[in-house]
Order: sequence, then structure tokens, then C-alpha cells
Amino acid sequence: MTVVPLAELASTVRSKNAGVLHVTFDVLFRDHRAYGLAKASGALSRERLAALYGLEPEQIVTWVFYDPGLAFKFTIRRRQPAGTPGEPDPFGSQLYPPLFDVQIPVASMEGDER
Repeated sequence: MTVVPLAELASTVRSKNAGVLHVTFDVLFRDHRAYGLAKASGALSRERLAALYGLEPEQIVTWVFYDPGLAFKFTIRRRQPAGTPGEPDPFGSQLYPPLFDVQIPVASMEGDER
């Protein structure tokens, strides 16, 4: 089965502060095909994302595919409040890189041309 990293299908992958207790992640896709591949793959499931970030699935407080915007978004509960001693990223802006390498299967699509 052919797979491609999420970074090849997305035009934007970002994370940002969503208040003192949360960080939100946005993945915006290049086109309908890329969005459809990612959505249908199951690679962005709540359980897989939780494992990727070392969380329990219930620590992902929102998880949604947004068809009109060709986007995927999820929000996690921080391990500790933003700005407290030892908290590694108070702005939440550097937490997205693990998403780049999430593998999305593409073999199921006819005429796959990346």
C-alpha cells in the first residue's frame, strides 16, 4: 500500500494557544482529493492523535473534519496551564511537527498522481 506523509497533502499544519488550558491544531488541505484521502484513511483518528502526543483520547476535547473548508481540527487539553514553570510552549505554536509524518494511505484512489 502506498502512503504519503500528511505534510504532502496539507497546505497548512499549525498549532496555537486556545486559552490557558488548551492547544488547538489545524490542518488545511491542498484540494478536495487530498482532504478526501486524509478523511477516509482513519489516520487522523482521535486514538491515533492521542497516541502521537502521549495523551489519553479523552484529552482531545474537540476533533472535527470541516468539509466546506477542506480542513481538520482538534484541540487538546494541556498537561499544565500555559505559562506555568516547566510548561514547554506557552503559545502552543510549536506542537504541530509530529503531524507532518502521519502516514496517509493513497493506494485506494484510482489515478493517484501526487
